[in-house]
Amino acid sequence: MPLFPARVNELTRRAVVAIIGAPIALGIIWLGGAPLATFAGALSGVAAWEYYRMAREGGTTPMSTVGVVLSALIPLAVHAQHLGVFALPLVVWILVPLFVLAISIWTRGVDGKPLGAASTTIFGALYTGGTLSYVYALRYFGYAVGDTAGALVVIMPIVLTWASDTGAYFTGRFVGGPKLMPSVSPAKTIAGAIGAVVTTVATCAAFVHYLLRPYAQLAFSPTGLIVFAVCVSVVAQIGDLTESLLKREAGMKDSGALFPGHGGVLDRLDSLFFVLPVTYALYYALLLPAPGS
Repeated sequence: MPLFPARVNELTRRAVVAIIGAPIALGIIWLGGAPLATFAGALSGVAAWEYYRMAREGGTTPMSTVGVVLSALIPLAVHAQHLGVFALPLVVWILVPLFVLAISIWTRGVDGKPLGAASTTIFGALYTGGTLSYVYALRYFGYAVGDTAGALVVIMPIVLTWASDTGAYFTGRFVGGPKLMPSVSPAKTIAGAIGAVVTTVATCAAFVHYLLRPYAQLAFSPTGLIVFAVCVSVVAQIGDLTESLLKREAGMKDSGALFPGHGGVLDRLDSLFFVLPVTYALYYALLLPAPGS
């Protein structure tokens, strides 16, 4: 008989990974620049590999090598553009899909479902590298002046995503009630979804008051804060459900095993794929300067 229940061992593994990984991630976000772009590119490449693995299990035939390379290059391209090394013209976003489709002529042929292969390859790169590149765009968001402000602007949506997930877990566990979407994720409840939103709003208010306003001189109006937090929580939950849907289609429990007790990169970052680009748009609509705070 094991000394500790399996659930305790799983929580222990999760805690160890979080204790080691969180300071590393925060340090890289603080540094920004090439370290952040490289880190985002590496995570994007691994996430893309996991996505294409699930796609193959689901019956499609993505061009994994091409997709992984494209995914990993997107954050690096954003970094290069930020430095002024080069600017990506709009035509590139047209030529790359055409290039991938052309490759399918030789790599897939008529019997290899070339349209599905090309579509899955392109979408996988955008779903992973395209969305994770926004961690770099947020780090150098136009309203954030200095390293502290830039880091806080990135950290806030990450913290709110964690708060949403935590609120959903504990509310759903202790309240229970009707299921949110049992065909996709049997454990999630409507009460958990509401608890996630409430927890996210409270966490957002605390983060803005104690960190964002005094150290980044940025804030939201009272209404803007609520709108921002609710949108982040809802989008985070949609991102979580989306990955659950993909795993169900593939018949997989986890996307990978990179993080003990946590699964793969897709399992850990599923919500952030949605939250990061939405946060970028919401900042421009709702974030306000708060000088002298």
